[in-house]
Amino acid sequence: MKRAAAKHLIERYFGQLTKGCGNGACTNEFCASCLGFQPLDHNAAAIRALELYKINTKLCDLHPSAAFPDNNSAEDTQPALLGDCHGKMTDNLFPPREDFREVRYLTEEKVYEILSICEGKKDYSPLIRVIGRIFSSADGLVQSFRKDEEQHPNTEEQHPNTEEQHPNTEEQHPNTEEQHPNTEEQHPNTEEQHPNTEEQHPNTEEQHPNTEEQHPNTEEQHPNTKEQRKTHQAKDEDKDEDDKERTTAMEQESEASVSMEGATGSTENRLGPVEVSVDIEAVRRVYNRLLSNEKMESAFLNALVYLTPNVELDLTYLDVYDTNPDYLNIFIIVMENSSLHSPEYLEMAMPLFCKCMSKLPLPALAKLTRLWSRYSVEHIRRMMETFQQLITYTVISNEYVSESLVNDDEGVVAATKCLKVCLSVLFHGSCKFNQEEEPPSSELTLQELLGEERRNKNGPRVDPLEKELGVRTLDCRRPLIPFEEFVNEPLNDVLEMDKDFTFFKVDSESKFSFQSCPFILNACTKSLGLYYDNRISMYSERRITALYSLVQGQQLNPYLRLKVRRDHIIDDALVRLEMIAMENPADLRKQLFVEFEGEQGVDEGGVSKEFFQLVLEEMFNPDIGMFTYDESTKLFWFNPPSLENEAQFTLIGIVLGLAIYNNCILDVHFPMVVYRKLMGKKGTYLDLADSHPVQYQSLKELLDYEGDVEEDMMITFQISQTDLFGDPITYDLKENGDKIPVNADNRKEFVSLYSDYLLNKSVERQFKAFRRGFQMVTNESPLKCLFRPEEVELLICGSRNLDFHALEETTEYDGGYNKDCRIIKDFWETVHSFGEEDKRLFLQFTTGTDRAPVGGLGKLKMIIAKNGPDTDRLPTSHTCFNALLLPEYDTKEKLKERLLKAVTYAKGFGML
Repeated sequence: MKRAAAKHLIERYFGQLTKGCGNGACTNEFCASCLGFQPLDHNAAAIRALELYKINTKLCDLHPSAAFPDNNSAEDTQPALLGDCHGKMTDNLFPPREDFREVRYLTEEKVYEILSICEGKKDYSPLIRVIGRIFSSADGLVQSFRKDEEQHPNTEEQHPNTEEQHPNTEEQHPNTEEQHPNTEEQHPNTEEQHPNTEEQHPNTEEQHPNTEEQHPNTEEQHPNTKEQRKTHQAKDEDKDEDDKERTTAMEQESEASVSMEGATGSTENRLGPVEVSVDIEAVRRVYNRLLSNEKMESAFLNALVYLTPNVELDLTYLDVYDTNPDYLNIFIIVMENSSLHSPEYLEMAMPLFCKCMSKLPLPALAKLTRLWSRYSVEHIRRMMETFQQLITYTVISNEYVSESLVNDDEGVVAATKCLKVCLSVLFHGSCKFNQEEEPPSSELTLQELLGEERRNKNGPRVDPLEKELGVRTLDCRRPLIPFEEFVNEPLNDVLEMDKDFTFFKVDSESKFSFQSCPFILNACTKSLGLYYDNRISMYSERRITALYSLVQGQQLNPYLRLKVRRDHIIDDALVRLEMIAMENPADLRKQLFVEFEGEQGVDEGGVSKEFFQLVLEEMFNPDIGMFTYDESTKLFWFNPPSLENEAQFTLIGIVLGLAIYNNCILDVHFPMVVYRKLMGKKGTYLDLADSHPVQYQSLKELLDYEGDVEEDMMITFQISQTDLFGDPITYDLKENGDKIPVNADNRKEFVSLYSDYLLNKSVERQFKAFRRGFQMVTNESPLKCLFRPEEVELLICGSRNLDFHALEETTEYDGGYNKDCRIIKDFWETVHSFGEEDKRLFLQFTTGTDRAPVGGLGKLKMIIAKNGPDTDRLPTSHTCFNALLLPEYDTKEKLKERLLKAVTYAKGFGML
């Protein structure tokens, strides 16, 4: 055990020996609250605390709200809970007493009973003490608010020391009689009240709290078989020597209980993968009743503060969930508290609670997710907002510097992991792994083409919780709670992406990276991480090229250089990129440099932008026939009967990949289904809405039709289309489809098959080549694990929302200009007066693209530099650097006329 945990336990032993636990009915002889305990001075208590730590003596649960009486009457030591043989509460279950020290767990009825007594006396302190004691105790909370059939499964709590039920009690705990001499006097009628105890409660060892108070780790915390203990010890070989001594002592202690191994029944075996033993509706009713009282709210808060350190220790060092799945009840009950978002909770309790929740084992998190997925959207939203508020509150309250990163803030990290559970809750059951997945390609992979193993070992990965649940959150189309609500902007503002990227790629085992939870990052932050990844890959290719040059003695090109003619740009680009893809696809990950034959422009980014734009204009020309254009949607789609060879579709894919890799924005117009398919998904009926709106509307009417589908519509499973020359062709969606009529029973199948044909099968050849080209460039980047399909579109195409006021705020000036100059004021007034088309032309002229980058025009750094006095020369630009060279025109009218002419007729590169 780590020293910090050991220190914490020793301090708890010391406090127990000096102050006690506050429970007047305590029977632990090593607790100051126990009747007959001999007081110790601090030195003696410190020595005894070390001894108790070494032998792993039972620690009492802390009771922060309970009184600490000086004298305990014999009445206080009577056993706590009595019930009938069916586990139901009797009328005398809890005799009405003001302190209620005998209450070991809560039920809805018991809470209302105590509340009624408190309301009658106008004194709520007894209920406050009970709430503080039970809600600060892991054992008490686990046993509270059970469903009717689970309310009293543990006879042990009801009958602590019945000798007939425990024939081996003396062997396991030889000092039981000395510690509890009055057992028979306190329970003279045990057999009469429960004659069939053994038959009804086979789990003898779990049913005796007083025995477990002395030896808590006998069964629940430590496996009972030697094989299990060896496995448990193998996980902790690196612990300190003192922990090894404790493990040995516990092993010897647990050997005495091996004979009870088969008698223990697991709650997990009785419950399904979603069912839990806690009565959630009862918990909600209790919270609603009590939280209206301000003092009650303080009791819940204080109890949670005391509870979390012990729960964290249990989850960190003891396999509590494996031995007792009901331990999950703690988190279910706490999360029902509707006040968790209040500032007091966010500051004092929630950071610790989130740390505990983040330490739950994977099966526990999966079960919690499945349970919460049954909750209402409002309930899930409340939990999500609680974690979001905690992250925001913590980030705003702290100052992060290079020495203290937000990645090192355990509270923020834990809350982010809890937020990830909420995200998984929304999509459980709706986004399955391999559902709608494209079939594996028969083409050679990039690694096979390279003839080497994947070098980027820490790249895209599968999240364990998503794999356990069978969901992938990035694939969801329209979540009930929008993705945007999971993005935390204050966190994005303080996150140092260069360091976070290092943790993600290199040090992911020891350092937390927020890229492992990409939902919390906005597209702009994630694009910066992708930019770092791309640049590092480029530099890596340069180093490898330099090494090969030294070894082989020949000069290799460290860049991807393309020399093309404007009039033959497709042929030149196709031949060159095809040769590279065949010889060494890794060269596609080098930095791109483009040269237009006969032009003097040096490519620092601007020439590449125009190259991409010209290639796309040529490829998407409807006269070529590679793509079809829909006038209503203004979008392109693959032309099924296209006669173009696959190499040209591969070229389009390579161009899109190179644009992402070289941080260029392209003017492409694809429906969203193309980006979903690039991410490995198959197109479905829902994707037809934007790609094939006419067919979508027809199929929707078919699904909604309330009349006789077969008689009225007369549709079969055979469809008809036209080829490239306008001749009709038929296709059977099923075997003998022309003989199978569509009716009300099979119309959903027809819609599914028809959609699959339109979006997948009819364009399979073209799209497979297109995707292969895209993956040649991006296969080793974290693109797929960071970005959703709509974010991939934003990454490739940029934003069409042009906020020129944001651009004005971020523009810099050079050559003698500043924002207060007359010419600059005239310039911005002129630009703001442009229409939408002229604004796009201006942006194309200045930056090489008419789209805003990810994050909007405010993320674009444009420079306006003085280019001499008044003249008839047109303004010029350096698109590589987003620089506009603007002469100091005398009048605003001349400025507008010269600027419009420049942006309208600009094409080509030349040296000024």
